[in-house]
Amino acid sequence: MKTTTTLSLLLTALLPCVSCLSSREKPMEEVIREALADAEAKSLRMAAKYADAEGVLPRSFAHGEMQTSDSRWWCSGFFPGLLWYLYENDPKPELLSYARLYTGRVEAEQYNTGTHDLGFMLLCSFGNGYRLTSDTLYRRVLLTGAASLLKRFHPAVGLIRSWDNTNGGLWDYAVIIDNMMNLELLFRAWRESGEEHFRDLAVAHADKTLEEHFREDFSSWHVVSYDTLSGEAQRKQTHQGFSDASAWARGQAWGLYGYTMAYRETGHERYLTQALGIARFLLSHPNMPADYIPYWDFNAPDIPHALRDASSAAIMCSALIELSGYVEGELRETFRRVAETQLRRLASPDYTARQGENGDFILMHSVGHLPGNSEVDVPLTYADYYFVESLTRYKYLMLDTM
Repeated sequence: MKTTTTLSLLLTALLPCVSCLSSREKPMEEVIREALADAEAKSLRMAAKYADAEGVLPRSFAHGEMQTSDSRWWCSGFFPGLLWYLYENDPKPELLSYARLYTGRVEAEQYNTGTHDLGFMLLCSFGNGYRLTSDTLYRRVLLTGAASLLKRFHPAVGLIRSWDNTNGGLWDYAVIIDNMMNLELLFRAWRESGEEHFRDLAVAHADKTLEEHFREDFSSWHVVSYDTLSGEAQRKQTHQGFSDASAWARGQAWGLYGYTMAYRETGHERYLTQALGIARFLLSHPNMPADYIPYWDFNAPDIPHALRDASSAAIMCSALIELSGYVEGELRETFRRVAETQLRRLASPDYTARQGENGDFILMHSVGHLPGNSEVDVPLTYADYYFVESLTRYKYLMLDTM
């Protein structure tokens, strides 16, 4: 495909500058092994801390105090999912017991039709659990949750509604770029049940998001509001970023991951082209730091003093590792070396907290919603989840290339 070839040429030009970053470093096998051991020790302490606190799930740690949630918070599935990944890497009975315990705390959300985040809640927890145990209860929860998610699909709009909030009347039918991530639950339900409507509505959402959510340079808005009668886009904003015209880092990472996943699930070339375009935007952006840990927004006014966002880096890293498997040659090498650079940096003392600190979270320095002054420069469960997912994916990548 001509577009894919052009993107490949642009991206491979980055290879020389990426190659020099990982020279004279410890072997990646050692980086992965040490980072997973560190994550396991912290997560076991975290799990023990709240084992007897019914319904409690870790959320963040700020100003010396632990922040927790119940299952209704959009991040509720990440800590259970993290435990499943750790169990996958080190199948200890203790990790399995905790993974089941914390996964069970999210079970009620399978009936929740008031959120688009059921993919985050259920696929990370029950999805990983089902993948590793084949527990039929977990399968039923996933299928029920996928059916609940579809109730938020509006045929005239052709999209799953993200937020019910109207933002003071500015939004009629708000859809955020994050919602691409939740489509994986629908694809999983399609593969498990054979019911094609799960796949068809996921594809409809991905296609219209591709059409309306992205600028010509492959950067994305955060929120697009639609008219429920005509189905047309009315307003495009970047609610959690610096400005409506800016590129909020985590939103770009959600898009990269979401379209990489959509290509895996469907084989549609348009999704691969989109993922490559987003990767090009990210890797060639003049404000992308040399270590590939993005500023919280690529257009933040105080760069280079702006806050970095470890969560965006972890999501982007996991996506690049997967995306590298769908391309060949120098482009594949570029993606893998960027991911390696990110993993080395995230595993360093600048981003990985010392044992016994940081509320027993793994990573420091993530940014949730800076304009809303919420979860700014703190640890976040989804940063830890995608970091360990990235470590696991890179570990398998090394095994496959031996």
